[in-house]
Order: sequence, then structure tokens, then C-alpha cells
Amino acid sequence: MFVGKNVFDILPEKYDLWYEKHKFAYLSEVEAIRKVFPERGKSLEVGVGSGRFASLLNIEYGIDLSLNLLLIAKKRGIKVVLGNAENLPFSGNLFDGVLICVSICFFKNPKKAISECNRILKKGGNLTVAFVDKESFLGKFYLQKKDKSVFYRDARFFSLLQVVEMLEKSGFKDFNFVQTLFDFPENLKKPDIPLSGYGKGGFVVVSAKKG
Repeated sequence: MFVGKNVFDILPEKYDLWYEKHKFAYLSEVEAIRKVFPERGKSLEVGVGSGRFASLLNIEYGIDLSLNLLLIAKKRGIKVVLGNAENLPFSGNLFDGVLICVSICFFKNPKKAISECNRILKKGGNLTVAFVDKESFLGKFYLQKKDKSVFYRDARFFSLLQVVEMLEKSGFKDFNFVQTLFDFPENLKKPDIPLSGYGKGGFVVVSAKKG
């Protein structure tokens, strides 16, 4: 993610508040991830932020570059580690499941980050990457306004194809896809029901296994 003092350290509460203001979108995303993320085993969220996703998905560990967001995540019961995705401070073959939720768009080197996730996963372990597909209606909208966004000004959005290619090159296989957010977050009156596949939802979840 970012190096040094960043907007997430400066405005951690404002970032975390987005999930309260867009509660149904947030819960839709959680349920989509829950469809493919392992329920048991030792797990880690890379780019855990304020712990919103890890806390509801029973993910034990979280790593992030923002100290102030980690302090919020710690209050939510996450065992937090200060560090970056490209050099994960964990031994190899340690985790059963690793989640990257949204944060891939902030990584300095996403290919290296995915390779690191492969290293720390056990053989057959699950890596789940959840993100806004830049080819979707939502991704195109965010791309148009990202220069005006406090948090996403420096973000790099990816297409599903780009993420799958990075995963394949890092040795992942057995892909599963889930999608949600079929309307803009502010328009939702209740959580969306996640669907298998991709191409309709603005938020897509890709799950793969370490070969």
C-alpha cells in the first residue's frame, strides 16, 4: 500500500465511516466473499484496514501499512501486524486462507504481493481477491471520479482478466468467481444476493488455490 504517512493514517475514521454510510453494499461484499473463503484454518487479510471484513469473516490476522487503521482493527479483535503486502513478515506455508479485499488497488507491486501470498499459504491453501472490476459499471464510474476522491486518487483499478492473469502466473489454480453490487452502493435498500460468475456485478470475488 502507501509508504509512510498516508491519507488512511490521517483520516482513518472517515475511511471506516464509509462502511456505515453504505451498510448494505458492505454486507453484500462480505456475503460474496463468504461464499468462497474457507471457514476454518489459520487466516490472514492483507491490507486489513480497519478490520471491517476480517472481523465478520472470522479472519484472525491482519496486516496493513496504516497504523491508525490497524488500531481500529485491533479493537475489532484482529491480531494486527504493521507491514506491507510485498514483503509479508510471515514464514512460508503458514496460512490456510488469505484475503485481499479492495486493497490490491493500493499495492505498489500487486504481482509481488500475490507471489508473497502464495509463499505464505499452505499447499492447497485459498487466496481470495475481492475488488471493483474496472470493466464493470461501478469500476468505470469510480475511474471517472477517482481524481476527486480523497482515498482513491492514487489507486490503480484492475479488470478481472488482469487479476486472474496475475494469479495464474503466481501458481494459483481452481478458480471460483462470485459477484455482487448490481447497483450503486448508495441505491441499495438491502444487501444484494451474491451470484456465481462475473460480468454483471460491480464487485467481483476471485478465489483460487495454491498449486
